[in-house]
Amino acid sequence: MPEATVGEYMVRNVHTVSPDMTVEQVRQEIINSNFHGFPIVEKGYLLGFVTAKELLRHIDKPDAKIRTVMKRGTLCAIPSMSVDDATRILFRYGLRNLPVVDEDKKLVGIISNIDIVRSQIEKSRPGKVMSVKNFLEQQNGVRMKVVNKDIPIDQIIPTQKEVYMDELVGRQYELKRGLNEPLIVVERRSGYLLVDGHHRIMAAKKLGLREFKAIVLIPNDLDTKFGLEKTAERWGLHTLDDVAIIEGSKHPFMEATTMLLPSEEANGLNQRLMDSVNGEDVGN
Repeated sequence: MPEATVGEYMVRNVHTVSPDMTVEQVRQEIINSNFHGFPIVEKGYLLGFVTAKELLRHIDKPDAKIRTVMKRGTLCAIPSMSVDDATRILFRYGLRNLPVVDEDKKLVGIISNIDIVRSQIEKSRPGKVMSVKNFLEQQNGVRMKVVNKDIPIDQIIPTQKEVYMDELVGRQYELKRGLNEPLIVVERRSGYLLVDGHHRIMAAKKLGLREFKAIVLIPNDLDTKFGLEKTAERWGLHTLDDVAIIEGSKHPFMEATTMLLPSEEANGLNQRLMDSVNGEDVGN
């Protein structure tokens, strides 16, 4: 089952403001609308995002052009980004809206918390689990039952060779804020074969957690060797310690999200999340 994308749920008719409008003009736009802020657009290109809170900082300069007081650059999404990834950005950085740009960095839409809620209501996680279950049954000639339970992290067998450090930091932050999506695993005699959730579980391991919620697929024959299992063995993946962590390179969805920000600000986002993660305790 394909993942829902930002392009499917974003609003395409976006209310924008020009960088040549004054602080007072934009203030009136916000007062007379149902929005807390607007994308700043010039000739179709997204330059930034102005909020009511930011306008308050310049309330003593009503005639100043937005261009002269605006914070340049903004977090953004692209139409092909999954709704799950857009949700993570909104959640991590406390945003209400995320502008959407095309490959030329022109504004094509906006996705908000309301759109995310709508997508989650429509999204069927059981459908995803059943899709995985049906595929594995057909590929491996077994029947499987589904149970939900906490599983020991040290018994998880990975099937992905590498994860991104920047995304691990983001997932740690999410876990500390209570966003705890279950893994999808297949029960084996020697542990649990991980099908979905490598960044999630690696983040949990880094936080020192010992167990994690999982949707467990239990085959009627525990001795049948799955294709995923054979690939993991070929790659030398036996425990989570065998998964490589890529540093100095961004996860693809974070690369897209920060492409309009100055490099120093983009690099600072993860540091702020890391500071937050290191500054709080997580219970097991």
